[in-house]
Parts: sequence; C-alpha cells; structure tokens
Amino acid sequence: MELNEAMVGDALTRLRRAHGQLAGVIGMIEAGEDCAKVLTQLAAVSKALDRAGFKLVATGLRHCQAAQERGEQAPMSVAELEKLFLALA
Repeated sequence: MELNEAMVGDALTRLRRAHGQLAGVIGMIEAGEDCAKVLTQLAAVSKALDRAGFKLVATGLRHCQAAQERGEQAPMSVAELEKLFLALA
C-alpha cells in the first residue's frame, strides 16, 4: 500500500515532532545534560514514534476497509496489517 501525505497527515506531524525531539535529545547528550532528563526526553521520543506507527496501521485498516466496501481488492490483507501492527508492539 502506497502512502501519501493526505492519508497520513497526523502520523507525519507526529514523526516531524519526534524528529525535533530526537535532535533535542542528541543535543542534551552532547551538552552533558543530566541522565534522568535525557532519558525522560528519550522516552517521549519513543512514545511519539510508537503512536505514529499505530496511526499508520489504523490508516491502513481504514483504507483497506474502504476499498473492500467499494468492491475493490484491498491493497493489504488483514493478516499483513496484523503483522505490521504486532511489529510495533
């Protein structure tokens, strides 16, 4: 299934935010910041990435369901989407 920005707008926004957060974490490490602060920010980046991934899977599910409702072949099977979802877990 090919993705476009219109389909994944919210996930893309989350990924851009995580990109900025990760740059901040790298800067914190380079500046010798406190370990607890760095790990707190790193956990936030990790959660943002997870949520973006889950959003992409949800978008895929909706896209495939809509295709089936129109009588078209879904671009991915439920099993393929489930495998992708479990890869994030």
